[in-house]
Amino acid sequence: MNASAAKPSLDQLITRLSALHPSEISLGLERMHRLLAQLGHPERKLPPVIHVAGTNGKGSTVAYLRAILEAAGLRVHVFTSPWLVRINESYRLGKVGGGVLVEDDELIDALLACERVNAGAPITFFEVKTVAAFALFARHSADVVLLEVGLGGRLDSTNVVEQVAASVLTPISMDHMEFLGDTRALIAAEKAAIIKRGCPVISAAQEPDAMAVIEREARLQRAPLFAAGESWHVSVERNRLVYQDDRGLLDLPAPKLFGRHQFDNAGLAIATLRALDRFTLTTKAFEDGIVNAEWPARMQRLSNGALTAIAPQGAEIWLDGGHNAEGGRVVAAAIGDLEERVSRQLVVIVGMMGNKDAAGFLANFAGLTRHIIVVPIPNESKAMAPADLAAAARTLGMRVEIADGVASALAGIARLAYEVPPRILITGSLYLAGHVLDLNGTPPT
Repeated sequence: MNASAAKPSLDQLITRLSALHPSEISLGLERMHRLLAQLGHPERKLPPVIHVAGTNGKGSTVAYLRAILEAAGLRVHVFTSPWLVRINESYRLGKVGGGVLVEDDELIDALLACERVNAGAPITFFEVKTVAAFALFARHSADVVLLEVGLGGRLDSTNVVEQVAASVLTPISMDHMEFLGDTRALIAAEKAAIIKRGCPVISAAQEPDAMAVIEREARLQRAPLFAAGESWHVSVERNRLVYQDDRGLLDLPAPKLFGRHQFDNAGLAIATLRALDRFTLTTKAFEDGIVNAEWPARMQRLSNGALTAIAPQGAEIWLDGGHNAEGGRVVAAAIGDLEERVSRQLVVIVGMMGNKDAAGFLANFAGLTRHIIVVPIPNESKAMAPADLAAAARTLGMRVEIADGVASALAGIARLAYEVPPRILITGSLYLAGHVLDLNGTPPT
């Protein structure tokens, strides 16, 4: 048997590595430092790193950063989490002309190298996954690394890079309170801990309690702070993105990603690259990046695929992985914008994880729909029971049904009589979103 034939599949390897620690999440950096040292510290051999933390908007902001930098001809490595359908989505290797997702064989080799030197010691899968990213990125030349925090910041596995080109903070709100604290200030302190001494900090607009924490940490680290509304401004004018800072004004097309919040995410990416001033970026690079950035399961319209064939003919199907109260707010605002353009009856298909604030999330849709269909999230033992999610929706006065899956929910909608084909939103969890994209036959590429 040759070496390649003896290799496990990615799924087998993920299962094996996931068994090394009893907890899926165990915050701390000791295991990371140990494994990185055993591998010769690949995190010290990276191109300049832009580190992104926050509650909502991290992935979209990274998508804009990547698209702008690639439009300028730069090679961009990207590490994001979680993945939707395949783990490969978490690793994008920078190439001239645009990055590519890591191939199975190379990712298996990187994970096997981590497994080999770890020698069975307790470690979470996310930690191994992060170390593999550093090893892959150190092995391939690139101009910049975009590094998305997994959870929090201070004790997140990505927070082992000692110096960064920039620390970026997207909007901070209440989520993962069991790990990060039960106030926004405590959560902000965890996320602001990615700020490094002397390295610029670029922040989205924040609530006052979160901004006070960010400002304090930036002062302690003597890190220059570029905050939305102070150092830079972004607005929507005639459906164009207008960005302004002390270097001037950019009048850019609207982002392809839908929703008012995407103007803010794009603005944060622009502000980051303008604050750095280490890359040669033309106005055209900003224009092309804003227009071409893609990030699946963020107000993504499903216009073809297996599930669209089940839904009522002519219906709109939108998919968003929002899963906390603030995420629900921005999705509801985007749906409201759609309603202003073309009025359709809204049906929300929702599934959530058990540790989420279901009522807080669903309250955002109370004024937009009375029709909620609750579905389970397949193969997720920690998903919220459909009966519990339905009970949360009923407390808001919503009409609730329970379906045994997304396909049967869509089939049920198709049996109803609508004068105008409805607008259908599938939301509540990135795990559900990944399942939907897989079921629909349209996984991220």
